Amino acid sequence: MNAPDVQAFNRVDYQTDPSRYKHWTLSFDGPVATLAMNVSEDAGLRPGYKLKLNSYDLGVDIELHDALNRVRFEHPEVRTVVVTSLKDRVFCSGANIFMLGLSSHAWKVNFCKFTNETRNGVEDSSRDSGLKFIAAVNGSCAGGGYELALACDEIFLIDDRSSSVSLPEVPLLGVLPGTGGLTRLTDKRRVRHDLADIFCTTTEGVRGEKARQWRLVDAIAKPAVFVQKVRERALELARSSARPEGAKGVALTPLQRVVEADTLRYEFVRIDIDRAHRVANFTVHAPRSAQPDSIEAIIAAGASWWPLLVARELDDAILSMRTNELDVGTWLLKTEGDASTVLAADAALLEFKDHWFVNETIGLLRRTLARLDVSSRTLFALIEPGSCFAGTLLELALAADRTYMLALPDAPDRAPKAVVGESNFGLYPMVTGQTRLQRRFYEEPAPLETIRALLGKPLDAHQAEEAGLVTSAPDDIDWADEVRIAVEERASLSPDALTGMEANLRFNGKETMATRVFGRLTAWQNWIFNRPNAVGEKGALKVYGKGEKPQFDWNRV
Repeated sequence: MNAPDVQAFNRVDYQTDPSRYKHWTLSFDGPVATLAMNVSEDAGLRPGYKLKLNSYDLGVDIELHDALNRVRFEHPEVRTVVVTSLKDRVFCSGANIFMLGLSSHAWKVNFCKFTNETRNGVEDSSRDSGLKFIAAVNGSCAGGGYELALACDEIFLIDDRSSSVSLPEVPLLGVLPGTGGLTRLTDKRRVRHDLADIFCTTTEGVRGEKARQWRLVDAIAKPAVFVQKVRERALELARSSARPEGAKGVALTPLQRVVEADTLRYEFVRIDIDRAHRVANFTVHAPRSAQPDSIEAIIAAGASWWPLLVARELDDAILSMRTNELDVGTWLLKTEGDASTVLAADAALLEFKDHWFVNETIGLLRRTLARLDVSSRTLFALIEPGSCFAGTLLELALAADRTYMLALPDAPDRAPKAVVGESNFGLYPMVTGQTRLQRRFYEEPAPLETIRALLGKPLDAHQAEEAGLVTSAPDDIDWADEVRIAVEERASLSPDALTGMEANLRFNGKETMATRVFGRLTAWQNWIFNRPNAVGEKGALKVYGKGEKPQFDWNRV
């Protein structure tokens, strides 16, 4: 069966809520939440495969992403999340291989990237929000299922003589684990490399005490006491968390979104698609009214507070475009509105950053901006009259591959301005741990000190170019042609040809576990998903039967 054209199906919607979950059950007991996987075999996102043995597809991970945000914002009393399974003797068998075999190259790229981002988000919340995670592995745990467990702070394995953890992709499928398995084994769990070599090249997995000794899991427990031991450890971790005990959560109300043939419209985000030129215009609007300046007012605003709402809208827009608009390879990032309202919102974020709700909002903004860094699309920022690239919204320009700013020396009152804010100096670090300014200037002190001296000053095109904040500053005579030529040149490239951009030019300095995860994923995608395989189908993933071995024609690779 040939790989389906994703756009032939209905659009993928990343908005959901617990009442619509098909694959997860979310429950709460004081400071502990339980996120239990129970994948419905017949509820795959696409036709043609069954989600057996708690295997997952994009739809399963969309629910997981939503559930994590529900815990973060709606249940601040939760300090530990236990991830487990409701199926007998099965935790999770990983990504559904039949789904992968039927999917196009671009679909697999975006599926694996989103899966990686969701697991990175687990670690992000553990590090920056005090929300701890335990994987209660109560059955067989293979491939992407073990990678999900690896994203948690601790792994408990049931010691029932049959349940095991494994990464069998190499011996069974001839591919590498796709969502950080190899990297987390070494970088996070510090599994000895020789033991990791055995682990990743055998199919039967590792059970019980050996799994604990090899550092593949943190603890084991017999079936009779497994639930009790997990609960005790969950409560112990909860006591070390700074998340509040008596705070009331903020409901994540549904986003108000209008989907049209060539437009996505939210309250503060709009996307206009030019299909003829394979270009999408992303416009993010500043707050339209005065922003709350007290924590009481911020809590009262709840999900309508601009920083949270714009983060949710932009996150949904990025995911929707990456999945549903595969041929639109160039994104033009624009802003509109009053820069002072953005800076006022930033001031509140900075003043109250230690409050749980503000901290979670900053976290969502951080993760949303990080999606841009790893999106396999050309990102150009355009700073024009009416723009408000200031503070948080300046991060869009700093994330872009290039930034063009219109110079209007003869009309200074109409000339666009850019404003560096305090938020640009550490509120939204990339997955490298660097700010985008540090990335831009390779952490060299001199240019960073120059930028720091410009803090809060509206900069015109000449000043921004001189400071190194923009790529080019054409005047109104050259603006249209220069931007048009640049966009046309990039739009002529395949979006998938840009897959490696984020792992190279955008991550040009420090390496971290997260950058290695994405870098290795990029190399894996460019090879395995775009090569002829044993049956001659480009981009298809052959499923080998028991005892079969991959037979590659290396002259064709």
